[in-house]
Amino acid sequence: MVRRHLVVDGSVQGVGYRWSLAREARRLGVHGWVRNRADGTVEAVLEGAADAVEALVAWCRTGPGGAVVSGVDVTVEEPEALTRFEIRG
Repeated sequence: MVRRHLVVDGSVQGVGYRWSLAREARRLGVHGWVRNRADGTVEAVLEGAADAVEALVAWCRTGPGGAVVSGVDVTVEEPEALTRFEIRG
């Protein structure tokens, strides 16, 4: 199990990014959370099997159709054994 903390920059709010990320995470069996930040970025924590998390990180670099991702900052963290994926405020 691995855990990644992401901050996604670009035109990523108001385009369904959080909802699409949550759907993709559930499809891949990845747990964690996603939220919009006041600075216009999207923040997410992804936790699960290494291949599934890396696939989701790769998805985050493009996002859903309406998003324009200019960068993704990825930090490695220690897993906390999360059990679901949620959309936060």
